[in-house]
Amino acid sequence: MMYAPKVAPPRADLVPLAGTSVIPASTVATSASAQRGTSPESTTTIVIGSGFSALAVAAELNRQGIKTIVVDSGCPMKSPAPLAPTTGGISLTALNERSEIVRLLEHYARRHELDLRPTTQALEFTQHHGEAPSQRQWRVQTTTGMLTAHSVVFTRSALSQLRRLLHSVGVTTATDVRAGMHALGIYLVGVGDLAIPTTQEILHQAKRASQSISARIATRELGSVAATA
Repeated sequence: MMYAPKVAPPRADLVPLAGTSVIPASTVATSASAQRGTSPESTTTIVIGSGFSALAVAAELNRQGIKTIVVDSGCPMKSPAPLAPTTGGISLTALNERSEIVRLLEHYARRHELDLRPTTQALEFTQHHGEAPSQRQWRVQTTTGMLTAHSVVFTRSALSQLRRLLHSVGVTTATDVRAGMHALGIYLVGVGDLAIPTTQEILHQAKRASQSISARIATRELGSVAATA
């Protein structure tokens, strides 16, 4: 059963995107009052999550020319364990590298006006089956309205939502779970063999996900052309 849209409480003029610096709320979020009672907003890809992983995949998707909306998962992440400066965890050098890349990604997001909505939270996911595979979409109910897209990217902060979604569509944890996810248009960025993926690993995951989504779009468009021929 779909949850009724909930209006987010008033926020300060500046709203932090988790793991990044402060971004003006007026430039990244559409007000709840403006979306209530409107039809679903359509895009190509929805990114669920926040912070470094969300910024990285949003930037890669933009470079591929893929229309994307980034919303928050609404799932608070557990505080990470203290990081040792030289052994265990992430080194101070790696943290400094990630901070610099985040700064560059934030600049890229502002310059290219990426659609980041840190005050909008994803609530529920449903799959809409069209008459043809190319018409299948994901519907994401958020605190400010309904979004539809052909692909959804989850980041580490949205893992619990991803597990529930995979269970609901019959995809269980197995060696081929990633292939099953991709067949459904679902992608994961920011989680790897390590408890905390390295900066370069996350960047590579973001690039691979965007390339896979781009190929999926091309295949869908070819299918649409063949169906109308």
